[in-house]
Amino acid sequence: MRHPLVADRKESLLLVVDVQEAMSKAVPVWESSLTRISQLIRAAAALQIPMLVTEHYRKGLGGTFPEIAALMEGAPFFQKEHFSACEENGFLETVRSFHRRQIILTGMETHVCVLQTGLDLLQAGYQVHVPENAVASRYKEDWRTAVNLFRSSGAVITTAEIVIFQWVHRANTDEFRRILPVVK
Repeated sequence: MRHPLVADRKESLLLVVDVQEAMSKAVPVWESSLTRISQLIRAAAALQIPMLVTEHYRKGLGGTFPEIAALMEGAPFFQKEHFSACEENGFLETVRSFHRRQIILTGMETHVCVLQTGLDLLQAGYQVHVPENAVASRYKEDWRTAVNLFRSSGAVITTAEIVIFQWVHRANTDEFRRILPVVK
């Protein structure tokens, strides 16, 4: 029997929050975060884990990074203006429609939209996993404080690679061989 905090691909939904073009100008670590976010997306796609994307005030911040959007073809994109996506009409219903209890939460900015969405998802009864190397903020102290708030609120603090290997569960399988290039 697996520990209840292990990311289970049959129970996971990958939620990508506001990975938008305008953020590259504001977030100095966006390139490394984008690499980890991309790994999670590619692994989720290979393992048929559903994905959901939010875009915050697209008119002002632009769309999702083109390379991320291209990887998420077919995933629903949810437009929002509230910092917490859970405050938008229809968002929680959309999340519930996936019938998954674990939300793997990634995106930008950690201390604003990611944090508020994640805390509200915890309040709604979801198990939230935050890969700390796949969320980013403009300032390190804001990122660190948000990760600590997640930890003290009951979220699972993890990394992209930990989640991916928990999803795969074992080596020497076709799934493992499909995932290996994603993490290299």
